[in-house]
Amino acid sequence: MADEKKQEKKEESKETKKVKIPSKFKSIVEEIEKMSAIDLSELVKILEEKFNVSAQAPVAMAGPAVAAVGEEDDKEEQTSFNVELIEVGESKISVIKAIREFVSIGLKEAKDLTDNVPAVVKEGANKEDADKMKETLEKAGAKVALK
Repeated sequence: MADEKKQEKKEESKETKKVKIPSKFKSIVEEIEKMSAIDLSELVKILEEKFNVSAQAPVAMAGPAVAAVGEEDDKEEQTSFNVELIEVGESKISVIKAIREFVSIGLKEAKDLTDNVPAVVKEGANKEDADKMKETLEKAGAKVALK
């Protein structure tokens, strides 16, 4: 009982959306919470291939609506960017080094990231950091998009 209360306090302290998790999925969700972003990306790809589904469909459907809202509010400027690696290029080692320069991940995780493009290298970066990261990655030979 005390362990459950500690777990609930941990969950409440997180800045994530509070979601009621059915008991049959609790262990799966707990394992997923422990994974790195790269591992989660790999898991999503495996599930998409295994079950012949796409996690991108709902996002793609919402895309035009989001764009329309953005056009109405031209005064608001985007302040948070996701740095997405589109292509690695010929100098994979240089790209891996550039990724590790900005993101605190191990060599294997950086390599896995370059092996599974397109992939988000950093989420929620400010404009200055995102531009600097994009410039460094492009000098290393990669193609990068800021979203």
